Amino acid sequence: MKERKQQEPVKQSRFPASLFAIFWITLSLMSGVHIGIIVLMNRLQLNDVVQCVVPMVYWGLVAAVITFVTRKQIRDSYDEPMHKLAEATKKVANGDFSVYMPTCHTADKLDYLDRMILDFNKMVEELGSIETLKTDFVSNVSHEMKTPIAIIKNYAEMLQAEEVSRERRMEYAAAMEDASIRLSSLISNILKLNRLENQRITPEVEVYDVCRQLCDCILPFEEVWEARRIEMEIDLEDEAMVLADQSLLELVWNNLLSNALKFTEPGGTVTVRQISEDGYVKIFVADTGCGMKKESIRHIFDKFYQGDTSHAKEGNGLGLALVKRVLELLNGDIHVTSEEGVGSTFTVVLPAVQNETMEEPGNGGE
Repeated sequence: MKERKQQEPVKQSRFPASLFAIFWITLSLMSGVHIGIIVLMNRLQLNDVVQCVVPMVYWGLVAAVITFVTRKQIRDSYDEPMHKLAEATKKVANGDFSVYMPTCHTADKLDYLDRMILDFNKMVEELGSIETLKTDFVSNVSHEMKTPIAIIKNYAEMLQAEEVSRERRMEYAAAMEDASIRLSSLISNILKLNRLENQRITPEVEVYDVCRQLCDCILPFEEVWEARRIEMEIDLEDEAMVLADQSLLELVWNNLLSNALKFTEPGGTVTVRQISEDGYVKIFVADTGCGMKKESIRHIFDKFYQGDTSHAKEGNGLGLALVKRVLELLNGDIHVTSEEGVGSTFTVVLPAVQNETMEEPGNGGE
């Protein structure tokens, strides 16, 4: 939830300055009534005891009324809201994040207690969101870990059979190795994503040529596209300088290229194109694969989300979440366009480095 750019004016006191005038006028009227009672008793020539007792009873009633009115004001202004807030806090402490507290006043008359209630509601909403994410995260991690562990367990049991041939043993061992690699990749990505989301990674930014880096990242995939008869089209400028962390951006390119090749059928095309315009460097990674539904596009950068619900394609749904978080950390952006049966295009946008930025102070000065 985004913070309000401009907060409404907040009253700093729940008792207005006019309260003094109210009390002053009230006591003045009561004093006038007191004088009237004294005058009346003198005219009636009541005895001294009565003239002493009546004013005492009168001011006792006045004090009782003022106490009742003041107590009611305090109860309505402080006690009830604070009791409700205490009950709501207790519910939140017990794990109920559906709690909501209404403010005491309308939006144009908010005071500091209303602001505290609004902040409390926002806190509960954020806690509920975090709890949901945590539950989904644990559920998804358990599911993703269970599959490779089950594969390793099953093949390990099959390897123990005496009648298994050498060829079969090699096949089972290869399957166990693939499952262990997948499990290792999952754990590694979880740790990376955790460090990125908790900002435990400080980017080591430097000015460098992103076109050169793209070429270095594309070459290791040569065997993959040749084995699957995929045509790789590359259109890059001679040079495009950016200020970023090379190791983190390498993670971005490797994930996007791996996904493009993974979802492109044999005989298809993967295109990597780069342009510079309006002070930004834009990199397009397009494929002619199966494409995505609109629902998949909305969730493609969520943790553990996989558009291929059959899990027929290798992966754990963390790659694009890592990509998104890395680009946020580097002041970049990414968005995707896709059409079912046609393919997908991922567009990465990074701030370009201007010539004057590249000339660091002291390099060539006097």
